[in-house]
Amino acid sequence: MIAGHVQEPRWRRLPEERPRQIIEAALDVFGDHGLAAARLEDIARRAGVSKGTIYLYFPNKEALFCEMVRVMVSESIDRAQARTNTAAPAAEQLADYARTLWEYVRSPLAGKMQRLVQGELQGYPHLLEFFFREVSQRSMSLVADIIRRGITSGEFRDTDPMVAARMLHAIMIKHGLWCAQREHLPFLGQLSDDDVLAQVLDFFHHAIRRVPDASVTTRA
Repeated sequence: MIAGHVQEPRWRRLPEERPRQIIEAALDVFGDHGLAAARLEDIARRAGVSKGTIYLYFPNKEALFCEMVRVMVSESIDRAQARTNTAAPAAEQLADYARTLWEYVRSPLAGKMQRLVQGELQGYPHLLEFFFREVSQRSMSLVADIIRRGITSGEFRDTDPMVAARMLHAIMIKHGLWCAQREHLPFLGQLSDDDVLAQVLDFFHHAIRRVPDASVTTRA
């Protein structure tokens, strides 16, 4: 190493990574302080860039939040969709998607996003609508497509696919929140995350599976 050499800031060495660095820093700051109290100065400091650099990519804090949702959260949906083998039986597709969704639900990212959605976005109705459209609606639509294929193939009973998808998401999100506080919840006992997911999938599968009509009998 040359004596007296000063290492350049990370943002100078990796300019193509600046937007991602800013977005990741924004997630941390928004998660720690909330959307209203978060300052661009704090985000810039966390990202190792100047405040002016943020404005090169994002005109304001709300635009930065929206891009954070698109990049950080939508990636989880993209991964789940990519892992789903549409040639497999619908029940297998649903389980594959649910496992990746569960990974997101139990991630620190989801915890921070839930705190923002529940505690902050009520004061930003346009951002709340954006989040539900980009994340919740999109994910439920993918699940509904799988359920629709299962109805067509005869694996699942005839039901409203979007309603069923909403039920699955509600159950998984609530159990994710419970698992984050499991030390205070005796009804979770010693259940691991894998145990909880298995219970959710078992319950949901039995709720939507096609049951043969008991009135139809066959003669030997």
